Amino acid sequence: MMRTRTTTTKLQIPAKLYRIGDLVRYTPFSRQTIHNYTTMGLIRESQWTEGGHRLYDESVFERLSKIIELKKHKSLFEIRNILRKKELVVRPGSVSRGQSRIERN
Repeated sequence: MMRTRTTTTKLQIPAKLYRIGDLVRYTPFSRQTIHNYTTMGLIRESQWTEGGHRLYDESVFERLSKIIELKKHKSLFEIRNILRKKELVVRPGSVSRGQSRIERN
């Protein structure tokens, strides 16, 4: 019986990026709403194409789902503040925005 040596190779799969048109297709939001949410800082583009098109990563769908839920009882201003506060929560041992590792010690 011949034994085959198997090695584990982990492929680097590029992250899927979405254009605004894709977000419009997969969510209940219009192109203008996506643009407005980006301008307001509710969502963020991950990259830009050479042609100047915004590209969003997969996390944008979770963020938009959260916005849908919050819109039931909150204004966009309140939603922006809620989302910003969640981004600024610092985990133990991590460095907060604008703070270097040297300053922390």
